[in-house]
Amino acid sequence: MSLATEAARETIVPVALGSGYDIVIGRGVLATLGRRIAALRPGCAVAVVSDETVADQHLAPALHSLAEAGVRAQPVVVAPGEGSKSWRVFEQVCEALVAARVERNDLVVALGGGVVGDLAGFAAAVLRRGIDFVQVPTTLLAQVDSSVGGKTGINSAHGKNLIGAFHQPLLVLADTALLDTLPRRAFAAGYAEVAKYGLINDPGFFAWLERHHDDVFSGGDAREEAIAVSCRAKAAVVARDERETGERALLNLGHTFGHAFEAAAGFSDRLLHGEAVAIGMTLAFAFSHRLGLAPADDVARVKRHLEAVGLPTHPRARGNEVPDADRLMDLIAQDKKVKRGRLTFILARGIGRAFVAPDVDPASVREFLIETLAQP
Repeated sequence: MSLATEAARETIVPVALGSGYDIVIGRGVLATLGRRIAALRPGCAVAVVSDETVADQHLAPALHSLAEAGVRAQPVVVAPGEGSKSWRVFEQVCEALVAARVERNDLVVALGGGVVGDLAGFAAAVLRRGIDFVQVPTTLLAQVDSSVGGKTGINSAHGKNLIGAFHQPLLVLADTALLDTLPRRAFAAGYAEVAKYGLINDPGFFAWLERHHDDVFSGGDAREEAIAVSCRAKAAVVARDERETGERALLNLGHTFGHAFEAAAGFSDRLLHGEAVAIGMTLAFAFSHRLGLAPADDVARVKRHLEAVGLPTHPRARGNEVPDADRLMDLIAQDKKVKRGRLTFILARGIGRAFVAPDVDPASVREFLIETLAQP
């Protein structure tokens, strides 16, 4: 199948934020990057921020597409991994953009997974007091979650994503063919965010995933359908609540627990973000059941489905070392949803029935963690 034919199958999801932008989903759409940028910003130059792993596979075709459209491009390549979401690498990217003479009417292109998207987007948000950027997500997690909605940022020693800005992209170009090169572990990590949308408010989608997850993983038509459904779900939520003052917090299902486990693992490959979210969602449903909210059958379904696709559901899965409950509570206290020291969790009354629970009793969370960590 030619790239032109593949690109003709593209799905476009509009996002009603700022001046509005599109998420373009389809196989082969990376080849259209240059002409789309030339149409959006005639005469601009771009800096393409990527990491070493992605650059080896996808930077050349991206630069070729830009060159064909007459767009001058300068690559900026960083080390792969969560460690690049740091003050040190952020400074390096900003200085590289300045050295490349990126002007206010030029663009930054984030070519990579969530780390690159967050890092490049944050740099674009502050460079010359803000320039536009384009997201070209290369992982499933980035295509269905982090590239949409304008959250950008870096990590602090105290927690994940504590330093950043809301900065909406000009365009999101999600080429599903790029996912063919992902290791299964990385794809599964992204799938956790796909499952999340069903667990929040779409029980029909979760049931569909239970039936079709093999096709999503193998790259069949179900893959693009799952991505499109996920992007529509996130676009709808963030359009109603851009800066997470209410409903958007639901998108953090599993993240309060998950971010604590990520921080405990040193934001390393020992525990990928999506793996931490899978553990966090399992615990969120189990904690909801403990509080008399979620039925036991739904807790079991969540755990069973996540394990069926190869995701961990217990903090100590795969021999992962986890600190004690007191240390985890310290990390949870740094969560962005904490308000005046009070804990806010996303809990559930069942699959597809998540809700924001403010002022959760820390003592009950600590007791739950103690019991969970004691389980084999």
